Amino acid sequence: TTNLVEFYDGAAWRDLQSEEIPPIPSEHFNTVIYTGNGSTQSITGVGFKPDFVWVKVTSTTGSGPIADSTRGTGKAMYSNLTDADYTFPAGQGVTSFDADGFSVGDDSSGNGGYNGSGKTYVAWCWKANGGTTSSNTDGTQTSTVQVNTKAGFSIVQYTASAAGASETVGHGLGTTPAVIILKRTDATEDWYVWHEDLGGGGSSALNEFLKLNDTSTESTATNLFNTVNSTVFNPSYTNGVPNTNIAYCFAEKAGYSSFGSYTGNASDSGPIINTGFEPAWLMIKGRTSAVDGWFIVDNKRDTSNPRGIRLFANSNVGEASESGAQVDFFTNGFQIRGTGAGQGQVNSSGANYVYFAFAATASSAPALPDSFANKLYNG
Repeated sequence: TTNLVEFYDGAAWRDLQSEEIPPIPSEHFNTVIYTGNGSTQSITGVGFKPDFVWVKVTSTTGSGPIADSTRGTGKAMYSNLTDADYTFPAGQGVTSFDADGFSVGDDSSGNGGYNGSGKTYVAWCWKANGGTTSSNTDGTQTSTVQVNTKAGFSIVQYTASAAGASETVGHGLGTTPAVIILKRTDATEDWYVWHEDLGGGGSSALNEFLKLNDTSTESTATNLFNTVNSTVFNPSYTNGVPNTNIAYCFAEKAGYSSFGSYTGNASDSGPIINTGFEPAWLMIKGRTSAVDGWFIVDNKRDTSNPRGIRLFANSNVGEASESGAQVDFFTNGFQIRGTGAGQGQVNSSGANYVYFAFAATASSAPALPDSFANKLYNG
């Protein structure tokens, strides 16, 4: 049975069923914190069955393992390393993706990075399609995708050929991605990140990329991301073909995700970015034109403004706080606080930054400053 609801908007009757209702954030993204026990345990409280789990140890140094339900259990790649996909010994790593989280196995040998005894961890979790994949033939190369169109997220697995610049693969989103994170899985290779605001945005973003695993500046490659549209993207690069790859593709969804850029002003009263929602998770690539790290804050590790307890995607350093690199979360966006230093650089004067943000469940956090005011005047 299909229920039809209509409403009058002052000009015409409209079909509510045709309106795109924003995703409920907590049903598609969540952050959980846990302590390792060196044995086996189930991590709960996610609120859904995750398909993409990115874990960072917070209490000490450690690489950032990434697991997904397309590659399957017992696998990990590390956001700060160029290593190929690693297969854990039996019973280690992520052993299952569960209805309310995920399970991790024995880490007593130190291989896992998920469950060291007494270590504290943060897990950032995204939902795709419950591990159910389908074949996609939109591109010149067939891809295996699992997609969550409601939240604008797909996991794309494919084998690249020697076609180079002319090769494409389907991503399944039905709309143009704003961000693509790409990693070769069968051999050593960088993590390539495409963002729609690189190169100044628009068509100038094509062929541009950043590297998630290091602090390097924005670069250009003629055989990489020269096509990004509502059905396919170009995923080829020259380092050894054929090769197997995984790509995480994100489209912007109002009220749930925002991918944009801002220009720093070197002031503690930094740029204000209106995302249209209160952020739960924020990643900023330090100056795209200079050597800087990938700064990450979230609302579970740092529960009040200013948020300055950061981790870095490109580094194995543990959690730390920088008074000169902080962010305020508001109900409709965020504001940069301070200029930072070194990898924590988030507000250098005139520098360009790209950001990646996902929404929190609405709270009573304050609205952005200067978003509303009263003014009396005489005619």
